[in-house]
Amino acid sequence: MEPRLRGHPAEYFGHPYTIHSAIVEEERQRQHCPFLDEECKKPRKSQPEIKIGICTVGYKTAFLPSHTPVIICPYRFNIDPVYRAIEREYISHIDPNNLIWVPEVSLGAAGSVDFAVVRESNLRDFLCVEFQAAGTTGTPWEAVQEYKRTGGFSKDRYNYGINWANEFTKTMMQQAYKKGILIEMWHRRIVFAMQDVGMRYLQETNDTSGLHEQRNDDPIHFCVFQMVWNDGDQHWGLVLNRKLSTNAEGIRKMLSGSPEDVWPTENEVIENIRRKMQAENLSARSQRSLNTF
Repeated sequence: MEPRLRGHPAEYFGHPYTIHSAIVEEERQRQHCPFLDEECKKPRKSQPEIKIGICTVGYKTAFLPSHTPVIICPYRFNIDPVYRAIEREYISHIDPNNLIWVPEVSLGAAGSVDFAVVRESNLRDFLCVEFQAAGTTGTPWEAVQEYKRTGGFSKDRYNYGINWANEFTKTMMQQAYKKGILIEMWHRRIVFAMQDVGMRYLQETNDTSGLHEQRNDDPIHFCVFQMVWNDGDQHWGLVLNRKLSTNAEGIRKMLSGSPEDVWPTENEVIENIRRKMQAENLSARSQRSLNTF
C-alpha cells in the first residue's frame, strides 16, 4: 500500500520513509544513495560531513489534489527507466549498444549540460539532456532530525515549501532559453527530464502558448515523468507521463510570466497606486518631512 503522505520527507536516502528493514537502515547509516550507488552528494552547509539524504518531499498545493512526492534532488532521475525512456523517445535511431552518456559537458558561455548522449562511432550525433529537480524554501531538516530519533514524523507539516518560482520559472527557464538558442542555432535538441508537478506549475503560472505535444523538429523538449507507487517493490517509480516541446520563442513567452490576457491594464495599476497611497496615508509633503534630517 502506498505510504500516507503529508508535508514531510517522502524518501530518505533513496527509500520510502516507511521502510525500516535492516539493509535499508544500514544504508542510511552509511549515508548511501542507491541512485548513485555511492555516498549522498547533498551535504548540510554547516556540517558538510552530514548528508541531507532527502530525495523527495510530500507536498500539496492548489494544483495538486493530494500530497504527492516532489523530487528535490536531481540524482533521483538517475535510474534506468529514465535513461531508457530518453533513448527510446529521442534517439531511437541509434543502437543503444552504441550510446554513451557523457556527464557535465561544457557549452561554453551557455554553461554546461548534465549529459551529452552521443553515438560512439560518430560524435556529431548527440543529444543534450538536463535533469531538473525542484528546490525547497525553508528547510526539512527538523523533520530529518525527528526521523533519525524516532523513525517517523509527529507532525503533518514541517517548515518547508517548494521554491517553484526560482527553481522552475527563473533557473530552469533561463537555462532553457540560453541553451535553447544555442541548440536551435545548431539544429540540435536538448531534453529537460522533469516531474509532472513542475510542468503543471509552469502551465498554471506562465504563458505556455508556445508549448505543445512533442514535435521532433523542435529544439527544446520536456520529457515529463510521474512518481507512481509500485506495491511489488514498495517504492515510488518514475513513469513517462508526457512529452512536450517548443522553440526559443516559446521559452521567451514562458519567461515573460502570465499570458497577456491576464495582465493588468495601466488604469488598474494606477488605481492600485491610489489605494495604496490612501491606505498608507502617503503624500509628497509627508515623505519630504520624513526624509529631512
